[in-house]
Amino acid sequence: MPFIENSLPLLALWAVIGYLLGSIPFGMVIARVMNLGNLRDIGSGNIGATNVLRTGNKTAAALTLVFDAAKGAVALLLARHFVGEDAAQIAGIAAMIGHCYPVWLKFAGGKGVATFIGIMLALTWPVGIACCVAWLVGAASTRISSMGALVAAAASTFLLTFMGAPTALLMGIVLTLLIFWRHRANISRIRAGTEPKIGQKQA
Repeated sequence: MPFIENSLPLLALWAVIGYLLGSIPFGMVIARVMNLGNLRDIGSGNIGATNVLRTGNKTAAALTLVFDAAKGAVALLLARHFVGEDAAQIAGIAAMIGHCYPVWLKFAGGKGVATFIGIMLALTWPVGIACCVAWLVGAASTRISSMGALVAAAASTFLLTFMGAPTALLMGIVLTLLIFWRHRANISRIRAGTEPKIGQKQA
């Protein structure tokens, strides 16, 4: 973490702002607007872009990906602009928690991959780009979206260390642990060989 320069009440305020931004369930909103049904009744029941893709609507999936990434980036960038780097990292973590555990959906949210990528791009774009490449390598080599997410998350801590953002290492570790925790069922299915491939409709 960077040196704490601001008061705890101010940092707490930006944690709340970050959480509220992160908790906006864009996947569900887009699916409803585009008449794709209730995501809870489709595929894995998740609210993220991968499950939106299972509706067969690539445009909706792409929009979900962009907006879920944007909310993490916006939370961090706003806090950085108005307060500083300490608030930015706290807001970023809070946005990730908001996406994974939104109060509006009884704390049953998404897995945080797009939001994670958005946060990394806003934090320092070279690391963000490198995380995207890591996701592509992991996903393309296995055709498993969750594997791409796990590879990108695991790589992020090393990327932050060696690409000039060591003060964000603790933030990177927290986000990585969240990604792995939210993907624990996927990890079990990967080990069992039953994880759905990209584009495959999940029963």
